Amino acid sequence: MRSAAPALRVFLLSRAAIWLLAIAVVFLFEGSMNARRGEWDSGRLHELGRVVDVWARWDSDWFLRIAENGYTWPSSTPAFFPLYPLLVAGGGLLLGGHDVLAGVLVSLAAGAAAFVLLYRLTALKLGEEIARETVLFLAVAPTSLFFGAVYSESLFLLLAVASFLLAEQGRFWSAGAAAGLALLTRSAGIALVPALAVLAWRQPRRLPALAGVALAPVLFLVYPLVLAIWIDRPLAFLDAQKVVWERRLSPAGPLGGVVAAVEHLELLDLAVAIAVVALGVVAWRRIGPAYGVYALVSVALPLSFVSDKTPLWSMQRFAIVVFPAFMALGSLVRGRRATLVVTTILAAWLAVYVVRWALWYWVA
Repeated sequence: MRSAAPALRVFLLSRAAIWLLAIAVVFLFEGSMNARRGEWDSGRLHELGRVVDVWARWDSDWFLRIAENGYTWPSSTPAFFPLYPLLVAGGGLLLGGHDVLAGVLVSLAAGAAAFVLLYRLTALKLGEEIARETVLFLAVAPTSLFFGAVYSESLFLLLAVASFLLAEQGRFWSAGAAAGLALLTRSAGIALVPALAVLAWRQPRRLPALAGVALAPVLFLVYPLVLAIWIDRPLAFLDAQKVVWERRLSPAGPLGGVVAAVEHLELLDLAVAIAVVALGVVAWRRIGPAYGVYALVSVALPLSFVSDKTPLWSMQRFAIVVFPAFMALGSLVRGRRATLVVTTILAAWLAVYVVRWALWYWVA
């Protein structure tokens, strides 16, 4: 447990600071709340007062709908994969129906575990000093606020890191199972499959290792089966993306997302995507090809499936779970002064997003 202490300390202190800032904003600037918030708030986001409910915004409502009533069609619900709302529903039952509180607790517990595993994985590959830098930069990254919100980021990060750590230990059936659960959490889990396959290919017993990785897409088949039984539409998770968010596969692949972002002046989202690609290349060279593959595929997917409304919708939030990018950043930033500069810039950016989030303005 001693090796877990630095990661837990960083996670808990950063979550406490973020929570205090969000609460202060809600109480001090309530009159500045987004006047249009009622358009996205169905009423499910109010349970235990502003101290807890501040962590239920935007897509939180969809997760809570699924936790309460399952999937419906036509609606946006099938776009949100089932594992996280299932855990929220279970927690809600234990907490007397307080699903918002359950969602916050699930996210915080998964986030804490994810930070511990990321610290251990980074220490294994790059040493403990870089492991400390990695979890610090992840904790103050601008969209790290989602690790305590009623969103699936924490759970996905936990399962993604766990799959890599298990694969590094040669436990590919367990790694495949973790990746399968990640796929049942978010569609981005598909990026884990080729990355784990790279690690499996290098094993002395290649075929059993690859068979373990193949467990991931097999487990994912649970979701279309659930949708077929529930709403008689096994591919509704694809239909929801097309109908609601107007996402489409660009014929130009990732380049299509780049061009669309430039045309719509989504320069900040594009800059984040480019930064993650650059860090993915660093991860490939310094940590291993599997880490680079996961980072690059994770960015290529949202760049390829472009939204007609906002091409790189949620790119900054997608980037927060690309953990090899933060491992690479930790390996690049050396020395106390450089660490302080990077941490200060990221933390200031994070504070702006926490304020926007608390006031019901869109973040990532």
